[in-house]
Amino acid sequence: MYTYRRYSDQTEYRSCHLKLLSFSEEPNASEKNESEELSPQIVEEYLSQHSTGMPRKLSDQRRGSFLYRSEADSSSRGLSRTSSMSSMTDKNGLDDIIVTPFAQILARLRDVKHCMNRLTQLPSGDDDSDNRLSGSDQQQMLLDSLSDIDWVLDHLNKIKARNSVGEMAQSKFKRMLTRELSQFSETSRSGNQVAEWVSSTYLDRDDDELDIEKRNARIPMIYTKRIINQAQQALKGNFPKFGVEVEDEDAMEEMVAQLNNWNFDMWKFNTITKDHPLVALSYIVLTERGLLRSFNIDMHPFLKYMFVIEANYHKTNPYHNAVHGADVMQACHVLLGYPVVEQVFTDLEVFAALFAAAIHDVDHPGLTNSFLTTTSSPLAILYNDHAVLENHHVATAFKYLHEDELNWTAAMPDKQRQLLRKMAIDLVLATDMSKHLSLMADIKTTVESSKVAHNGKLVLESYTERILVLQGIVHSCDISSATKSLPIYKSWTEKVIEEFCQQGDRERELKLPISPMCDRYNLSIEKSQVGFIDFIVLPLWETLAELMYPFCQEMLTQLNENRNYYFNRIPESPRGSITDGPGAEERSTLISNSEKRKPRKGALPEEDKLSDLSSIDEADEVAALETTS
Repeated sequence: MYTYRRYSDQTEYRSCHLKLLSFSEEPNASEKNESEELSPQIVEEYLSQHSTGMPRKLSDQRRGSFLYRSEADSSSRGLSRTSSMSSMTDKNGLDDIIVTPFAQILARLRDVKHCMNRLTQLPSGDDDSDNRLSGSDQQQMLLDSLSDIDWVLDHLNKIKARNSVGEMAQSKFKRMLTRELSQFSETSRSGNQVAEWVSSTYLDRDDDELDIEKRNARIPMIYTKRIINQAQQALKGNFPKFGVEVEDEDAMEEMVAQLNNWNFDMWKFNTITKDHPLVALSYIVLTERGLLRSFNIDMHPFLKYMFVIEANYHKTNPYHNAVHGADVMQACHVLLGYPVVEQVFTDLEVFAALFAAAIHDVDHPGLTNSFLTTTSSPLAILYNDHAVLENHHVATAFKYLHEDELNWTAAMPDKQRQLLRKMAIDLVLATDMSKHLSLMADIKTTVESSKVAHNGKLVLESYTERILVLQGIVHSCDISSATKSLPIYKSWTEKVIEEFCQQGDRERELKLPISPMCDRYNLSIEKSQVGFIDFIVLPLWETLAELMYPFCQEMLTQLNENRNYYFNRIPESPRGSITDGPGAEERSTLISNSEKRKPRKGALPEEDKLSDLSSIDEADEVAALETTS
């Protein structure tokens, strides 16, 4: 658990008291169960050693996302007692805004208890003051308590029997996000497209909201299993120094030294490792952390396994390929190395998170879950339209562990192996983008409720609570490109947009409705990124930054700079601009000309491909800095 403290100097920090409450059984886990304190020196030393190159200003928590705005249906009596947000002040005077309904209920009941203690002149436990109250103060305190009780009863009456406390927060966040998207969609035609994309991708729709027209067209999945002999050939003789053969050992040494850098250049790493970024990264990170040794993992089957996993990432995907898998794993490695987290989770939990990040998109076809269900693909039928890709990713990863030559878990105790599998499944399934709001609501409810119940401290006692935080870390890393430096962010944006457009081309070929943000002839890249940051990335990373304070502040700063970069490039004219795409007549001509080219199925003509944005000129970087200055 950790307690929030506030310091007045420029390098303020929050001292963290970490208490490990492990649900896993592993050697020496009990040795970690003692409380440890992170001193200012430890925090400063870590930040200086792991600088990301961005300004290291530890500013206050940003409350910029829609989560911290009042709901339209909130009471008019004021924020402090009856609005959709409450606040909690800990012993050190730090205000934390509470936005999840269950935590608000707990906070109101604690207020009532405090009032009753004051009125009866009993020590409250939170206030050592013995000052007696005047008659008017007593009257006001009674009125406030009755108001709080009415508020609590009203909210308890609205709770449905089958709803969890996390679902209460999810419903609230969904209402708020829907309102924000409605306003955003009214700005222009492209704004409506972005709002539809956010809603269809990141909101888990209720059964009565679904209206999917099923088509008989079936798109066969491409399976890319490579012969294990290729891995054996690569591993013949002694193990390579970095797990794989590299182009330049000196350059590789420099890359390894930067592995704790948030702005790690994974595409350069991919080149140096000869297109084996995932194998090399897994070998280096897990070896340096001592995890392979801790769990008696045989190196030969492990490296063979990673070669096979990497081969099952499709190189033809612009975005969902092995480089993305390695990028998410490296981001998890950075976050799990922060002292706030490092002393909380056990080795097995950290191993599960890194392993889940490595496999989380294996055998991804470059198509969305919505496309697979709409076309009745074999995978959608197999998994009953539920988290189709995520189920397939984790099933593919564990399928190969049944091959004797690849089973690196053979030496692990059964209970440990089963727990690793359970955690990996839970973590990969949580990367389903349609569960984004649900996951965020669960995390915020757990964090805020724990703080209210434990006087501002966060206590993770159960498996559910601990895996929830790990799910938040992995999911945050999966959509972390917007928190990285502008050149890296623009490069990943170009690649994901191209993958969307390739799906749109297939939908046009199949005469299906083109999914939002998948029509290359009617695309708003600038607005899509502004909406992506405002409605998806910022709320999640605010939650993560609050959880991991003082770390992750630089990511929020960079997120704001990247948002400003795209926002300032949205054309002023709401219609007839590049952002809003061509008009109906011109668009029809473009589509007609495109169809005349008759490209082979699944391929794109060269002239339709987006230009490479990976090389960013200095003018763009200067402009981005100017927008935030």
